[in-house]
Amino acid sequence: MFSFLDTTYKRKSAALTSVIMSLLLALIFFVGMTYLDPPEEYGIAVNFGTSDVGIGDVQPNEPLKSTSEEKLQEEQEEVKETVEPEVAEKASETLTEDVATQNNEEAIAIKKKQDAKNKADEITKNAKLEKERIERVKLAAIAKQKAEEEAKRKKLDALIGGINNSDGTATGGEGNDSKAGDKGNINGDPNANGYYGNGGGGGNGDYNLGNRKPVSRPKPNYICTEEGLVVVSIEVDVNGRVIKATAGVKGSTNTAQCLLSQAKEAALNTKWSADATAPSKQIGTIKYRFSLSQ
Repeated sequence: MFSFLDTTYKRKSAALTSVIMSLLLALIFFVGMTYLDPPEEYGIAVNFGTSDVGIGDVQPNEPLKSTSEEKLQEEQEEVKETVEPEVAEKASETLTEDVATQNNEEAIAIKKKQDAKNKADEITKNAKLEKERIERVKLAAIAKQKAEEEAKRKKLDALIGGINNSDGTATGGEGNDSKAGDKGNINGDPNANGYYGNGGGGGNGDYNLGNRKPVSRPKPNYICTEEGLVVVSIEVDVNGRVIKATAGVKGSTNTAQCLLSQAKEAALNTKWSADATAPSKQIGTIKYRFSLSQ
């Protein structure tokens, strides 16, 4: 019949193609594209109106009566009067909040600064009061020492017939100055070489060696600008000679080298009473008090 349909496969393909084409023609005929009559217009719809401005929800079907410029101005002013107070009120509230926040932060900063200043002033004041208190204590101690020295001097004057009122009979002099006189302290030791302060010595409790007593008690030379108590540990033989001295042992309040050397030298030159029954090395102590105020 048809030479190109010479195989079973070709015939089946032709039949299937015919069926598909028939279905497509039927669909185009019954479900084809439609069009509107008149055709649909495209674009943006514009509202009916007769002026460039307007207000309200009612749509007039005819042109409105012309509105005077004065009425239009009044309406604009009413709207302006209504809007401006609201804007001004909101702006005022915002400004008030900002100013309040700023003032609060500044107030906190000022308060912290003032608190720090008050604390510093209080510390300075307390330090000044403490310094004044220490000065008063020092002055009181100096005044007491001077009063005691004056009392000793008056007592000594009374014993020797009033040295302050006598013309004196001794000749010579001693000191390291260029002027005539006998330099030193009225309560000092004639054998001492120092001219300032109090070398200590003398009195109960300064010398301690069991029941043995010091025969000679040379005072240390006071050539330092230091003061305080120096305790010297000593070893004494049966003949009363100091064979060893260690200055600055427990109980000392100042271990300046110049004080220790002078205290040790004075201790080594101290002579004690002999005691044949004493140990070959009897241990004792000597206390020297150095004071710049005497």
